[in-house]
Amino acid sequence: MSTSANEIAEAQSSRMNPRSKAPVFVLGCPRSGTTVLYHMLLSAGGFAVYRAESNVFNLLVPRFGDLSSAKNRHKLMEFWVRSKLFRVSGLDASEITAKIMAECRSGGDFLRIVMEEIARKQGVGRWADCTPDHLLYIPEIKRDLPDALIIHIIRDGRDVALSYVKQGWAYPLPWDRDGHLAVAGLYWEWIVRNGRECGRKFGADYHEVYFENLVTKPQQTLSKLSDFIGQELDFERIQRTGIGSVSEPNSSFLDESGDVEFNPVGRWKDKLSPQQLAIFEGMVGDFLRNLGYPLAGEEQKPNNGLRIKRMKAIYPFMFEAKQWLKNRNLLGRHLINIDRMEIQKS
Repeated sequence: MSTSANEIAEAQSSRMNPRSKAPVFVLGCPRSGTTVLYHMLLSAGGFAVYRAESNVFNLLVPRFGDLSSAKNRHKLMEFWVRSKLFRVSGLDASEITAKIMAECRSGGDFLRIVMEEIARKQGVGRWADCTPDHLLYIPEIKRDLPDALIIHIIRDGRDVALSYVKQGWAYPLPWDRDGHLAVAGLYWEWIVRNGRECGRKFGADYHEVYFENLVTKPQQTLSKLSDFIGQELDFERIQRTGIGSVSEPNSSFLDESGDVEFNPVGRWKDKLSPQQLAIFEGMVGDFLRNLGYPLAGEEQKPNNGLRIKRMKAIYPFMFEAKQWLKNRNLLGRHLINIDRMEIQKS
């Protein structure tokens, strides 16, 4: 069987640059563009095509416990092979179950085994993961998968918050029932700050991408990413292949009229009132500025500074407490919602 010039070139590149085979994690606050960047990687070629969020570290491990336990692995596989995560994998249930039971000892093992099997069946040598909430688990990812490369995509918190509210994902306390936008902004700051602090501890294995640069300067941004992951990301090829959201408009980027030409950058300029902007930037303005995003509402001072101080004190503490309960407490394990796995009933 003949070997193509491209295959020879890829093999030579892999020998010269070990990063070219390392797993890649595309992480970020939800609604920051993780999916479109992940689909760009898949469209570039060489990666296993798996159009699902694995949810291993943020959902499966907290829910099913220490996977060095055969009992826990068995419980996990009972659920997983009935889930959407398995159905889109193209794997054989009995084969992957046997392999997991024999070889898996951690969340990283589980993800690696599954993704390597998908890659093997597809005839490619590399895989990537796109689970936004894995941003909170960078230390665990690097512990289990030391060669993993972390891409953290960051988007303007004002646009993220608008998308969060549209999705119904912001949950203010009863006395803050009109504070959905502010709560979304506080969560955005909390998770992005956490991801940056953890990611930067891993030096050259961590790379930040700004969503706005990906949209407005894709070739320049992809060139830097190519160097980071040790693999060429050809923009023209990505556009031609067009997997998923590369060619399919993301509904969160549409305005109410459904205009597919809608620009996802700077939505807040048209959507936020001066007072909303003042409150939002009063909550997270320092962090926006720290990330390089200019503030627009500095001349508009919020008229409820005490409420802003209270919310800034309470909500990050709540986010931390929920994360601790989820990962460090047996009761928290049973509170984890696995609906997103779309389990088929027996």
